[in-house]
Amino acid sequence: MMNKAHEMDATASQDDANSAGLRIVRVEAIPVALPLKKAVVMAGERIEQSYNLLVRIETANGLAGWGEASSAPYMTGDILPGMVAAVNSYLAPLLLGQNAMRRAELSQRCAKLIVGNTGAKCAVDMALVDVVARALGISAADLLGGAVRETLVPMYLLGNPRIEDDIEEAEHQLALGWRFFKLKIGIKPPLEEAMAAIEVRRCLGDDIALCADANTGMKFMDVLTFAARAREANLLFIEQPLLADDFDGMAALARACPIPLNGDESIGSIADIVMLNRMGAIRGANIKTIKMGGMGPAAQAMTVCAALGLSINLACKVAESSIAAAAVTQLGCIAPNLDWGLNVTNHYLAEDVSDSPLPVEHGSLHRPRGPGLGVVVSEARVNRFRIK
Repeated sequence: MMNKAHEMDATASQDDANSAGLRIVRVEAIPVALPLKKAVVMAGERIEQSYNLLVRIETANGLAGWGEASSAPYMTGDILPGMVAAVNSYLAPLLLGQNAMRRAELSQRCAKLIVGNTGAKCAVDMALVDVVARALGISAADLLGGAVRETLVPMYLLGNPRIEDDIEEAEHQLALGWRFFKLKIGIKPPLEEAMAAIEVRRCLGDDIALCADANTGMKFMDVLTFAARAREANLLFIEQPLLADDFDGMAALARACPIPLNGDESIGSIADIVMLNRMGAIRGANIKTIKMGGMGPAAQAMTVCAALGLSINLACKVAESSIAAAAVTQLGCIAPNLDWGLNVTNHYLAEDVSDSPLPVEHGSLHRPRGPGLGVVVSEARVNRFRIK
């Protein structure tokens, strides 16, 4: 009995030591501007540089975890200076001195501390997941429940001004092994975009997944015109055709449109998913960590989608680095279903914050190996892209 007691005391002492080692001693909010290979054009927005927040959380034992969130003024309302201020003025003071092993509790406290600011909360939550998983020597996927798959099929975004350029790019990426494509719509007249979708389908063939994303840029009747004329394109879904707050319009459109609707900008919380589903407005949901407020909340949202019978599309914002791409890949590996695809966006960047960016190989994305998110961040690169 005494030996057993001594063993329990030794275990408790070791736990105390581990907790002391994972005391958070530094939280750094780092604004960066990452260059894109070429501009991405979507309804209401043209992106030439990606303005992102990186968060670095360091613990007393010298471990560091990284998180990332893209500014998204047209989606979450978050702009980079506000994201930095939210971390520095509110979230960092809450975290300093706390045990990172209590990351779920800390993430919940951050979520309740300030209204909105899901981008800042996302970067903090992601960094907490990374540092705790690194301390335990396991992947983020294992920390959040365990992988059910190891390989994912990411989608490639087509958003050129001319259909000829979309077709040329599609042919090139198809040859490289990509098997899932997304068209940006809501920019040109609906009949023109419908014909473009058909032309892209002919280029890709019948076995390649193809969807379309309007980014809230279409009118009700324009969507119906596009959907009717684009039938031959066999689109998997149309993503967020109407304004984010037009739940009634989305529900009415879902009843009339022959192509399933995917909610994106309309979804800023699990409550939104439940409401849109109850109204019959969506058949699937686009889950982004920047909208949900981190990896933990995104995992919860995916569980809710599965329970409601909704398809799941898991995505980064255009364009996030290998930090966010690795996080979304880890989430994709634990997703209950991923039948509407996965979208990482680091390959649109001219330069990454990692010396070894997360690769898409022959149209497949493999779960990063190693603890935490599984990506090694170059602090030299971070400093080069840091906004002074």
